[in-house]
Amino acid sequence: MLNQVGIREGLKKFGEEGNNALLKELSQLHQRDALLPRKKEDMTHEERKKALRYLMFLKEKRDGTIKARGCADRRSQREYTTKAETSSPTVSLEAMMMSCAIDAKEGRHVAVTDIPGAFLHADMEDDVHMLLEGTIAELIMKLEPTLYRKYIWKNKQGKPMLYVKLRKALYGTLQAALLFWRLLSDTLIGWGFKLNEYGNKTINGKQCTIIWHVDDLKISHVEHKVVNDIIKQCKEKFGQESPLATSQGKLLIIWECVLITQSKEKSKYLCTNTSTRC
Repeated sequence: MLNQVGIREGLKKFGEEGNNALLKELSQLHQRDALLPRKKEDMTHEERKKALRYLMFLKEKRDGTIKARGCADRRSQREYTTKAETSSPTVSLEAMMMSCAIDAKEGRHVAVTDIPGAFLHADMEDDVHMLLEGTIAELIMKLEPTLYRKYIWKNKQGKPMLYVKLRKALYGTLQAALLFWRLLSDTLIGWGFKLNEYGNKTINGKQCTIIWHVDDLKISHVEHKVVNDIIKQCKEKFGQESPLATSQGKLLIIWECVLITQSKEKSKYLCTNTSTRC
C-alpha cells in the first residue's frame, strides 16, 4: 500500500482519486507561479536538450487518501553541475542528538515543524527548463487553458508536450535544497538568530535554538510561548499557501529518531528503523 507508482499505473489503480491528486499537485505549481510556459520555437537547441523531465508518482497514504508527488528528473543536470555548486549545509546527526540532550537537561519546550512545499518559496536563480509530457501537459492545461494551450505541441507519437521555465526552486533540481537553505538562513538571521552549527538566539535571558534538515525545523526554548511565537512567525512567512505541520510535546519524532524525555535530568534515544539505541 505504501509503495508509490507511476501515472499510468496510478490512474488505473486509483481512478478519479488519482486524477484529483495529480491536479492538486500541479495546482500548487500553478498557484505559486512556479512555471513560465515557453514556445518550443523560441527555445534554443541547447535549452531543449538540457530541459529536465517532470516525474509524477501516486501513493496511497496510511489514512487511505491518495497523494501525488512531482519532481524534476535531476540526472541530466549532473553532467554540467558540480556538487560544490548545489550542496546545502544541514545539521549533523551528532549535533541533533546533542541538542536533544540539552533540551531534556534544561527542561526546554520543543516543537518540530515541517514547511510544506518549502522549495517553492525560493526563487530559481539559473535558467532551468522542464518538459511536461502526456497526461501532465493535458492536466496543467485544464488549470488555465488560456495560459497554457497555445504553448502545447505534439511529438511524433501525438503525445502533448509543454516546455516551461522554472521560476521557483522545484524538488528534484540540484539547486533546490541550497536555494531554500539560503532563504531560510536569511530569514532566521533577520529574526536575530546567529548562524552556526546551531541557530541560537537569546530570548528572555535564555537560549533559543533552531536546527533544521532541509524543510524540517526543531525549535526549543524553556518558555512555551517563545516557541509558539517563532512558529507563528514561520506560519506568516512560509504558511500562507499551505499550513505548517507542527508537533509539540514530550515525545517527538525527529526525522528517523525518537526522543523520549523521561525527566529534566535523563533522556534516551531510539532509532525507529532499527529499534536499537543510537
